[in-house]
Parts: sequence; structure tokens; C-alpha cells
Amino acid sequence: MPVKPPLQFIQRGKPTQNAYIERFNRTYRRGVLDCYVFNSPAEVRAITEDWLEHYNHRRRHESLGRIPSKSYPVTKSPNRLLKK
Repeated sequence: MPVKPPLQFIQRGKPTQNAYIERFNRTYRRGVLDCYVFNSPAEVRAITEDWLEHYNHRRRHESLGRIPSKSYPVTKSPNRLLKK
């Protein structure tokens, strides 16, 4: 049976305790939620899937040397995928 780690919550008013998700929330809001008027949850899911495809596979990330995030592990450490 897998062991479940205990849940840990950040303190109220302390978004810096979880900066990664706060950054994602901001990026998602700017890229999807603020750009469209949705008519259904299915439409939100479809647009989100398209946005995630673009964000992970085609968008050039400055922090990764202007390459898409899905290409980064292969480009920077191609042998890492072969190790186990």
C-alpha cells in the first residue's frame, strides 16, 4: 500500500511559501482566464488543453535559454533519459 505524505498548507497571506504554484496561477490567469468568455466547463477544458500544449511544447522559456520546456531535458542532458 502506498504511503501518503501528510498535507501541509501555507499560511494565509503568505503566497511566497508556494511561489511555484502562485507563478503558474498568474500565468494561467493571464494566458487563459483573462482572455476568454467561457460558455461551459468543457470549453474551459478545451482551451486549457490547447494553452498547455503551446506552453509546454512550443513557447520559448527565457529561464531555460529560450527553448520549450519539453525540449529542455533532452537538449541539456540527453543521457539522463537513458539512466535508471
